[in-house]
Amino acid sequence: MNRPARITALAVAAAGMVLSMGGCNRLQARDQLNKGVESYKAARYEEAIGHFQKATELDPSLPMAKSYLATALAQNVVPGLTTPDNLKNAQQAISIFQDVLNKEPNDVNSLKQIAAIYFSIKNFDQAKDYQKKVLAVDPKDPEAAYTIGVIDWTLAHENTLKALAAVNMNDDGEGNSKAPKKVLQQIKEQNTPLVDEGIQYINQAMANRANYDEAMSYANLLYRRKADVDYADPSAVKADVASAKDWSSKAMGTRKTNEEKKDKGPGGITMDSNGTMK
Repeated sequence: MNRPARITALAVAAAGMVLSMGGCNRLQARDQLNKGVESYKAARYEEAIGHFQKATELDPSLPMAKSYLATALAQNVVPGLTTPDNLKNAQQAISIFQDVLNKEPNDVNSLKQIAAIYFSIKNFDQAKDYQKKVLAVDPKDPEAAYTIGVIDWTLAHENTLKALAAVNMNDDGEGNSKAPKKVLQQIKEQNTPLVDEGIQYINQAMANRANYDEAMSYANLLYRRKADVDYADPSAVKADVASAKDWSSKAMGTRKTNEEKKDKGPGGITMDSNGTMK
């Protein structure tokens, strides 16, 4: 065989070896992915992280590998804890979801997961921003709209409790009419945008899920905050409290109906509407 022919044969053989190694890596990556899913389902999160990391190393293009890795890493984030280590864990998971979004900007799972992590570490502004990005992709997503309503109520509730505590008062949940007018005006200024937005998104959530009992519960809570905002109009306060009680009653009735109809389907390797692996 002449020299050019030998070089060509060697190149073909080398290319075949590369393709074979690539195929082997892909098979190993899928095996690691499946092992990671099984570990995750068994709540062995550190073990799952190891498998998912190996899967992404073996085949960086493997669908869902990065999403699963970030989902497993998110399990290390302790809700409500803002220590440096917890924030580091949160950012690590967020960064990987961001890598997914760099390739697929409309990946709803990644958007939801980032929003959930920000919510866990009490970064409510970012959590709302990402839920709004979810709605930009899917305007009919009820959980995203619901979560925005929850965040708005949480912030409004904190504002109310802080303002009342300054004058040694507790929240009565029905407009706090006995509070000094100065305090009520402060609450109104702080909470009006939150209450308006919260009610808007809670209504949106219920419009897209008729039996959304959790959203009904927050409609109750938001109307109680609206009663604070409407302090200068006693008839409006009365109407707000009546609406709150009505939503509370509807929530209880709907929850009972939902529990009766609950259908526990078979498990599987799936991601639910919140992006949680099941």
